[in-house]
Amino acid sequence: MSLDRKRTPAKGAATRAGPAQSTSVSRCRYGKDLRVPRRPPPLVPCLTVSALNVVLVEPEIHWNTGAVGRSCLAAGAQLHLVEPLGFSLGDKEVRRSGLDYWPRVKPRLWPSWGALVQRLENGELGQPFLLAPGMGRSLFATSFPREGVALVFGKESVGLAPALLAQHADRVVHLPMADPALRSLNLSVMAGIAMFEVRRQWSAAG
Repeated sequence: MSLDRKRTPAKGAATRAGPAQSTSVSRCRYGKDLRVPRRPPPLVPCLTVSALNVVLVEPEIHWNTGAVGRSCLAAGAQLHLVEPLGFSLGDKEVRRSGLDYWPRVKPRLWPSWGALVQRLENGELGQPFLLAPGMGRSLFATSFPREGVALVFGKESVGLAPALLAQHADRVVHLPMADPALRSLNLSVMAGIAMFEVRRQWSAAG
């Protein structure tokens, strides 16, 4: 007579009828293992690279450019850099800000604003919108065409040239801020807000 007893499979364990639900293990701050069912990530509609462009005119701070590049990947945008730059693209700070994503950013370099403006005028990069604190229309009151948009930002110290803003006065937009004493936001923060506002409008329009 056998003394072995048949063991009843624990709830959730694998049986011949089929495997148990796949789980992943995450560790909380106190070291306890939390087992949660694996779920596929939500599908997010992608934007074509040419539909949304971000232009930094003569950027001066490397980690801002790195952070903007990372946001461009998240928003499906192409980054354009207008020389002269205040740093080298080989600087470790740029790569650090973009983390391991920086090699995928692949920014397009332009020797001058004049070289880029021809592409903007013929619509190749979409309709340009110039970002300037406290000037033009509110970002959230601006309708961005689905055919293509180029968001243009100036250097951190002085922004875009007054003559350029005057020339494209009907294309100047700003981010409204509750505190009137604030002169501006960090370049990478502003670029991220603007990119995802464009994407929000496009997603809402279907």
